[in-house]
Amino acid sequence: MNLRAKVYVENQKKRIEEKLNARLALLKEKGQKEDVIQKDAKVRQLKAQVRKMDYRLAAIAAQEKLNQERAQAKIGRLEAEKAAKEALQEEAAEKEPEKKEKKGKKEKAEKPPKAEGKADGKPAGKAEGKPEEKKGKKEKPEKAEKKPKKA
Repeated sequence: MNLRAKVYVENQKKRIEEKLNARLALLKEKGQKEDVIQKDAKVRQLKAQVRKMDYRLAAIAAQEKLNQERAQAKIGRLEAEKAAKEALQEEAAEKEPEKKEKKGKKEKAEKPPKAEGKADGKPAGKAEGKPEEKKGKKEKPEKAEKKPKKA
């Protein structure tokens, strides 16, 4: 329900209640019995509209309550964050005077020079700049000569 509509709903409810009271007074002046008055179509319609306005006002009140709870939660969350930041700043201020001396860099052992070939990341036997042969086609070595059969 629109929270801004609360004023309009309240005013509408007041007007409907006035109409209902006027209708009830009119019917009583005519001398009708209470059960006949309650069965009157106009009275039932006005009572239904009053119930409708009550329902709308209840929905608006529930929404206002929810918004208020959200606002309180947000304020509490912001205060908690602020307190946490202040605590971190205080801890940082306390730790500043206690600076530790830096350790000297460890000397790295010299690595032995790399061997040529596979260690360089280049495959052995291939020279630079030559086009590579296709891996799928390999040449078959020639077969040795056949020996003559013995008779």
